Amino acid sequence: MTIRSLIQEMRSRPHRVVHEAASTTPVSEPFRWSELPDELLREILIRVETADDGDWPSRRSVVACAGVCRVWRMMVKEIVAVPELSSKLTFPISLKQPGPRGSLVQCFIKRNRNTQSYHLYLGLTNSLTDNGKFLLAACKLKRATCTDYIISLRSDDMSRRSNAYLGRVRSNFIGTKFTVFEGNLVPQTRSSKMVKSRSSNLMKVSPRAPSGSYPVTHISYELNVLGSRGPRRMRCVMDTLPTSLMHPQRAAASSNSLRDPPLVLSNKTPRWHEQLRCWCLNFHGRVTVASVKNFQLVAVGDRETEQATSERIILQFGKVGKDMFTMDYGYPISAFQAFAICLSSFETRIACE
Repeated sequence: MTIRSLIQEMRSRPHRVVHEAASTTPVSEPFRWSELPDELLREILIRVETADDGDWPSRRSVVACAGVCRVWRMMVKEIVAVPELSSKLTFPISLKQPGPRGSLVQCFIKRNRNTQSYHLYLGLTNSLTDNGKFLLAACKLKRATCTDYIISLRSDDMSRRSNAYLGRVRSNFIGTKFTVFEGNLVPQTRSSKMVKSRSSNLMKVSPRAPSGSYPVTHISYELNVLGSRGPRRMRCVMDTLPTSLMHPQRAAASSNSLRDPPLVLSNKTPRWHEQLRCWCLNFHGRVTVASVKNFQLVAVGDRETEQATSERIILQFGKVGKDMFTMDYGYPISAFQAFAICLSSFETRIACE
């Protein structure tokens, strides 16, 4: 059923709001989509939202509805659920919202060695060879004392002054420590600051300090005594994500405490396979090429012993071709955070390899 036929069906019903709107609008005037009654508009948008299968390119219909006018855009935002609940990436803001709780969003990264660029795509099928839906782009900038990866919404615009700029990843000189800086998705005023809300675990604007890039993640790689023959050991401190996100039973208690340590992620230790004579992890078919870059991140429960709280994978990254890598992520990190962590894996570590 098309939107126009749906409108005709709704108008045939004895609905008071529809009749009032029809009685006040002359027949000779052209129909205006922005003048639809709220209840009728909401039902139309709900049907558009539930009609597609949740994947692109059918997801374009929802985005098109949000672009009609301000009223439609605000109502679409109310109807479309966040990725944490729907597992759907619809708007650019979805790239900075936590992934789904019960599954992983399947993405892949294409590397261009000539231009030192990296493109993140949303997988549209279970195949590792589909074209995918473009999400983010990154460009590597080698400096005298560090390396920067600029992350943008557009592959042709890597300027930090652009509205497409999302953030950057900066490494130290030897490539063992990285800091992820997040920029504002929407330009704010000079007197605003991004602060975290405990209730929603999202970033809100506080009008007391200047805006700009701020650190959200610290990544470190430890010395590998086996060199390139052994697995890497990495640790990610998620500065803006509290540990209580992984412990629902502790969330209420932590809300009354000022000390809620940040979430720490650590790579899952691979096991040595005697027959294959290599280190192995179960990527469930998502990784096909052995590489020191491959990893799976889980939440750390005990900060002293670095013991994982569970075996649930929060982020996994692995090689499937010469310049093709899969990236699957889930709650509580976002696509932007996952992409930034994976970019650190491309850097050559002088002290670790």
